[in-house]
Parts: sequence; structure tokens; C-alpha cells
Amino acid sequence: MPDVATLPSLPGDEGGPVFAEPWEAHAFALAVKLSESGLFTWSEWSAALGAELAEASRRGESDDGSRYYHHWLAALETLVTAKQAVDNSHLLVRKEEWAEAYRRTPHGHPVTLSSAPREVTGSISGSAEICAVADGAASGE
Repeated sequence: MPDVATLPSLPGDEGGPVFAEPWEAHAFALAVKLSESGLFTWSEWSAALGAELAEASRRGESDDGSRYYHHWLAALETLVTAKQAVDNSHLLVRKEEWAEAYRRTPHGHPVTLSSAPREVTGSISGSAEICAVADGAASGE
């Protein structure tokens, strides 16, 4: 596994990274796996995450750690689209599907999608895992 000590502001304790929601652990594991598979180096990942955190700071977002993995996911989406591992339009369509599912779900009920992801022309195979992580972030899982 890459050296997580090189990551800026990683929430953790003496046992390692700490996750508040399952989707956070999925996003973490996906970034590690994509780096190990050679899609990007850990240095590229650290730089992408650092840039996302710096941009959040410039926007005046709180630095209390509560949105850390939202920034992690945004950095991951930016990096995999830059590396052409997934088509950005595929991510956008899936996010809109989750937003619509959220809007139609009664308060207190779990948010679920009623169908499989719509096909997007030009999407690259292998994007399903990235979209699944984005799905978890959108649904709060």
C-alpha cells in the first residue's frame, strides 16, 4: 500500500485511516488500488488531493475534517477523468440519477436507484467502480 503518511490531513488514529461512512472506505480503497495498478502514481494522487483541499480552503470551506472524503472523491474524479480512465459525462449522469432519486425519496427512507446506470456514449469500461463510489457518497452510504 502507498505511504498514507504523505497524504494531507488524512483522518485517522494509531490504527490507520478512520472512516465515518462505508463509501469513504470504498473511495480510499479505490484510490489505493488505482495507484497500485499504475493508473497514477501516489505522488500524483497526493498532489491531486492537496490541490482539491487547497481549492476548498480558498472557497472558505471548514477544515474540520467532516468533508475530507468528499474532497478525496472530487480529487479521484478529477484524476481518473484526466487520465481518461472514465468519461466525465458518465460520472455526471450517475450523479444526476442519484440526485433525482434523493428528491423523490420520502424523508426517513433509504435513497435507492430504481434502475441500472444509463449508458453514456463514449464511457470507458472500468468506470463502474468509480461511479459506485460516487453513488455511495451521493446516497450517504
